[in-house]
Amino acid sequence: MADSNASDLTDVSIVAIDGAVLRAWNLQPRKNFANAVILSHGLSDNRAGMMGYAQFFLRHGYDVLMPDARAHGISGGEIATYGIREANDLHRWLDWLDLNEHPACIYGFAESMGAAGLLQALQSESRFCAVAAESPFSTFREIAYDRVGQFFHTGPWLGRTIFRPIVECAFIYAKWRYHLNFDVDSPEKAVESTRVPVLLIHGQLDSNIPVRHSRKIAAGNRHVALWEVPGADHCGAIGVAPVELERRVTDWFQQNDSESHRRARQLFRRRRCRSITYSSRNACATG
Repeated sequence: MADSNASDLTDVSIVAIDGAVLRAWNLQPRKNFANAVILSHGLSDNRAGMMGYAQFFLRHGYDVLMPDARAHGISGGEIATYGIREANDLHRWLDWLDLNEHPACIYGFAESMGAAGLLQALQSESRFCAVAAESPFSTFREIAYDRVGQFFHTGPWLGRTIFRPIVECAFIYAKWRYHLNFDVDSPEKAVESTRVPVLLIHGQLDSNIPVRHSRKIAAGNRHVALWEVPGADHCGAIGVAPVELERRVTDWFQQNDSESHRRARQLFRRRRCRSITYSSRNACATG
């Protein structure tokens, strides 16, 4: 599966906070790299589905980390949690990059469920120099209303009104059965207070997660940029406007590759190195 732009593809794994073993590919470009990007796929997909994005990041000299999300591909985990546990999984993947690759900047690019998880992670994760997220939902509750409406070919009003008790029962069941509080699953809230530069990408014809979700997220933080893609359906920018997508995302990352981000990440790495075991300190020292 290695792309012609990559000099090496390595299988890597980490252990999540709940003990699930998560797996990824790490691809390095032929030329020396300074920065890295984590790619997060959508629901019912796996890391191979992100290879098209990996190719253009490799062309621009990024180290590319491509995880299988929990309960997807060959990663462990009982169920997908739509960003609740995935956000912490991303923290651990950033730890892995810091310890093993020592990039100057780490970026994130994700789509759909992966995009929601990436944005959710920003509530407590400041190590990203910038992120780009395509077709995220604003809150899990809001997308639940959409799903009810889509089933009956109506708008989200049906889930908010007549079928609201069913949605509430589903939330209660998830809390009881899986200890998951979907009321806190809110990329919109996470982005409100983040200082990480965020580029949102959303197809204007998205029939899965309507574009109003990204508009709601962008409305909460004036520093968030939103590109609405004419003619694109769900996660369809790469099919409708691949050249513009590559240009917009890589330009966004490059313009946010600032010295202040680098200094902040170096400080974080030094602090973290003081807290880890002696056997890992040699890796820290090289960063």
